Amino acid sequence: MDLMIEQVLTEVRTSLNQISGESLAQAVTWVENAPRVFVTGVGRSGLCMRALGMRLMHLGKTVYVVGETITPNITAGDLLMIGSGSGQTAGLRVIAEQARDQGANVLLFTTDAASSLAALADFQVIISAPTKKTATNAFDRNSVQPMGTLFEQSLLILCDCLILGLMQKPGVDVIQMDKRHANLE
Repeated sequence: MDLMIEQVLTEVRTSLNQISGESLAQAVTWVENAPRVFVTGVGRSGLCMRALGMRLMHLGKTVYVVGETITPNITAGDLLMIGSGSGQTAGLRVIAEQARDQGANVLLFTTDAASSLAALADFQVIISAPTKKTATNAFDRNSVQPMGTLFEQSLLILCDCLILGLMQKPGVDVIQMDKRHANLE
């Protein structure tokens, strides 16, 4: 078991080390400047984006999860953040197109800078990891983990690093964040 844990940690470290620090800093700026943020993704990537949305709310950002019944319309200047390993998910392409039609900005976390979603995005952060669609077998040659697990792990940690970047800004403190944490649990 220890060897498996070490392998997974090595894979995640390798994946994250290939992400441009500049692209993460620019993503922080995109989020910081957006009046409202909308997050979306499908499957486990979608869960990572929901986790990001929760932390953005803790920071005091106005944030919504696409598809929820209380999510309002997106407008010019808002930011749509998408997590999609393949960058080809048809439903996410439709959402990105709709957001762009309304004048919103699109930030994409993906593995494929040449994907159809990447072409729609104003900004992308590239994560070097296999996805469900790129894995050739149950285990990809770049990862001992099945399907898109490495992408999803890297996405979650990258999103947490984005939050840490936002926390470096003046006026943000953990006490305020904690006061915004859900209390109906």
